[in-house]
Amino acid sequence: MKQNLTPTRSHLYEHVARIGKALSSPKRLELIELLAQGELTVDVLAQRSGMDIRLTSAHLRALREARLVETRRDGKFIHYRLSGQDVAELWMNLRETAEEHLVELRVALEQMAMEPDALSSENRESLLEKARNGDIVVIDVRPGDEFDSGHLPHARSIPLGELEQRIADLPAGKKIVAYCRGPFCLMSDEAVRLLRARGFTAHKIKDGVAEWLKRGMPVER
Repeated sequence: MKQNLTPTRSHLYEHVARIGKALSSPKRLELIELLAQGELTVDVLAQRSGMDIRLTSAHLRALREARLVETRRDGKFIHYRLSGQDVAELWMNLRETAEEHLVELRVALEQMAMEPDALSSENRESLLEKARNGDIVVIDVRPGDEFDSGHLPHARSIPLGELEQRIADLPAGKKIVAYCRGPFCLMSDEAVRLLRARGFTAHKIKDGVAEWLKRGMPVER
């Protein structure tokens, strides 16, 4: 008797569920957010996510099996990257949906904010124009390799760990706007706190590079 190989509707749902399963781990979501900044090795991903290499590799394997990440080998190093910009957008859409429907998440985000008035009131177009004209200074406080992979136009790379030592590089009297990896990233909050303690007018934006790209804004590499 000839076997029927035509997929059933349940098979179709099962394929889609593979993506949901891959995204069901908080640490895998964090890895996707990190990879949305650019290509990174396992060692770097482990360090920045606070996991050991073995656990990081296991999570990356699950993401790769779901075709959400790809790899390339460079000598003895394996570099991971998202398989497409749509994966970064999937993460952002999931995050925004959670924020819309989960009051617990909104409360947690509010509690995490170090300065209630730290958020910049500038819209993206205004921020871009003022940065272009030199009216404000935009600083990227992510690690330098993430800046090199892609950054907001006219931004300066000053990683958070170097900010205190390089604070004299910033012009006095200019408004400083800091950004990092997106709404869940606290490095820009810490940068604003440090800058304000030193007498600067400083704010942050919630956008990271992935959010900037999603809205069709230009990014420099």
